[in-house]
Amino acid sequence: MQTAAETHSARSTDARKVRSREALYAAFLKLLERKNIEQISIREIAAAANLGHATFYRHYPSKEALLNDLAADEIHRLVNLSLPVLNSRSTQAACEALCTHVFGNRKLWTTLLTGGAASTVKEELLAISRNVAADLAGSTLSPEVAELKVILSVNAIMETLAWWLRQRKPLAPELVAHTLEQIIALHDKLYVE
Repeated sequence: MQTAAETHSARSTDARKVRSREALYAAFLKLLERKNIEQISIREIAAAANLGHATFYRHYPSKEALLNDLAADEIHRLVNLSLPVLNSRSTQAACEALCTHVFGNRKLWTTLLTGGAASTVKEELLAISRNVAADLAGSTLSPEVAELKVILSVNAIMETLAWWLRQRKPLAPELVAHTLEQIIALHDKLYVE
């Protein structure tokens, strides 16, 4: 089975296909602002994208597949926002970039983290985080312990974000970022050998 990252990188670069995918993304996102995924039909997505429903099926077998593709793109966007800051060793700033982006795209992230794409989002972030951890090697941790640290950190981040997005009156992004930074700092303290 192909991961979302492999599917993402294997996409066609044909201009017409790219335009169709972008139109489907935009239409789906706009519909998600007003409706839950269960209330959205494939015909509705295609119509909002000014495409025929057969065109939808040339790109995706289901709206869940479109959501998974969108989730992979969104995780890459999130990582691209926060990773440069993290590489400069500012965990707080990286958490703030992450939370600001998620808060600015609440409807999408609520769908991603509390809907059908949660496992895709988590797996995609785990895959990227494992690569980042390998790139930042130099730790005295064994590979198994380093991997466990990544898994626990990603789960803590995803669960914290999902909890935050489910709140009727969500906390400010800065407060959630501070909490995430503390969780990550706690993980760092736990795994120092």
